[in-house]
Amino acid sequence: MGIPDDWAARGAHHHVLGHRIFVADVAAADQTAPPALVLHGFPTSGIDWRWAVDPIAATGRRVVVPDLLGYGLSDKPDQRYSLFEQADIVDALAQALGLERVALVTHDMGDSVGGEVLARSLDGTLSFDIERRVLTNGSIYIEMAHLTDGQQLLLSLPDARIDGGADEAALGVALRNTCAPDSDVADDELAAMAALIVHDRGNGLLPRLIRYIEERREHEHRWTGAIEQHPAPLDVIWGDLDPIAVYPMVERLARARPDAVVHRLDGIGHYPMVENPARFNAELLAALET
Repeated sequence: MGIPDDWAARGAHHHVLGHRIFVADVAAADQTAPPALVLHGFPTSGIDWRWAVDPIAATGRRVVVPDLLGYGLSDKPDQRYSLFEQADIVDALAQALGLERVALVTHDMGDSVGGEVLARSLDGTLSFDIERRVLTNGSIYIEMAHLTDGQQLLLSLPDARIDGGADEAALGVALRNTCAPDSDVADDELAAMAALIVHDRGNGLLPRLIRYIEERREHEHRWTGAIEQHPAPLDVIWGDLDPIAVYPMVERLARARPDAVVHRLDGIGHYPMVENPARFNAELLAALET
């Protein structure tokens, strides 16, 4: 079995709001703390977190990692995508899985989905409570993001499915380019991430999925405001050589939220949980156990 098959074996599909959503659901041997709900980014999937789930579970937390709609092993309908719908799915999944209180762990686009989740928590409309949160590399201040040429190309296309799209090899190169220049992440790791982008012709959906950036700009006040203001304790774990979500974002967030605990991962890029799992997991477990 390859890496994607191993990952698929760790979860199951759930019917949520008319869609089949894949969820990796790893039980703690002796659950002593609220579950960790982990939200991945664009254009990848929950497989990004495969090195983190067992260490988290070993601390006494169940780990729930959904593939959001249009990503990974979840349904990939040809439709207009919205982070509001992704948050609807997250909330419905939490209810279906019996999650009442969670540690919210987010990366990349997942930071923005998490922003809507946090906003609903502040509004009093969320079905579950948030015990604490861990934020990792993502464009929390979208005007500061350095979009790649590939992202800008996708945004220039119509909001429609395309035939074909970048293949696994090209996607692997694009993913590597978001890592730190000296990163030694294995080729098969990037190939597995790319394979789940391409799965079920998902590469043809990328011009539709990337519209979240436009939505992020429109709702910056709501989502970034919730990230800054939600009262749950906040840890920020950030690769400081991220070429997209640049480190000055963290410095700006720390000014807005001075009680946040910042874990700076020097020499690591956009995918710290993949580029250096041991180092990332040490900081993540410290954040979750505080």
